[in-house]
Amino acid sequence: MEEKEVIMFSKNLGTLDRTLRVALGVVLITYGVVTMGTLGIVLAIVGLVPLATGLMGSCPLYTVCKFNTLSGGPCSWNSGTKS
Repeated sequence: MEEKEVIMFSKNLGTLDRTLRVALGVVLITYGVVTMGTLGIVLAIVGLVPLATGLMGSCPLYTVCKFNTLSGGPCSWNSGTKS
């Protein structure tokens, strides 16, 4: 059997995707801190996910699904545009 190596942290997020994720993460964390209580804690923790993936430029779920929004990558949303 042949084993395939999966690189979990290869860049697979385009600029727009990263920007939207960071913005969403900041909004959720800020709202969570302001709201306080259980809902605030949950929102702040959930906000860490898009913030982290946006800052890293890599989404593990995209890797598993072989999806890529980075220009020039396979299945890219930006494959037909020039930057």
